[in-house]
Amino acid sequence: MPPQPLHIRPAIADDAADITRLVNTAYRPQAGEEGWTHESALIRGARTDPAAVAALIASSGDHAVLLTGLLDDALVACVRIEADADGAHIGMLAVTPARQTGGLGRQMLQAAEDWARTRFGATVALLTVIGERTELKAFYLRRGYRDCGRRLPYPADGRSGQPLRGTLDLHLLEKDLAERA
Repeated sequence: MPPQPLHIRPAIADDAADITRLVNTAYRPQAGEEGWTHESALIRGARTDPAAVAALIASSGDHAVLLTGLLDDALVACVRIEADADGAHIGMLAVTPARQTGGLGRQMLQAAEDWARTRFGATVALLTVIGERTELKAFYLRRGYRDCGRRLPYPADGRSGQPLRGTLDLHLLEKDLAERA
């Protein structure tokens, strides 16, 4: 059965609280609320907060957007795209855990890539994945991303949570967007 199609639109200011809840639940759920992929075993603390999400929404424009995915007017997914000279950076892809494994993440990723190509003129999509999240990295590799071999340190500022043990590396992945055009 094909996944239910999402209504995808740019986030508005009134979405900030729902997006914050969605992202924190998808990335750092409480025990028993987990979907197929999360960071709870690796990182503690909130992934984001309402002020940070509101700032992302407010910064949307010619080179950045936070997209939302809705089913029956309920916000169930989001993704952030920001373009610069290197390409389109895709991040904060989240699907509410109860809806994961239903194809919504693929829809949001495709929407982000399409937006990056058509609205921002990007020819390359870039994203980072925590190296220890092999299942998530595999998800992106199956969708045409490749590991660039670049490793970046997990942010130490604490705004995205704190690693539970030692440090974490982020793996930079990229995809040629011109291949699908």
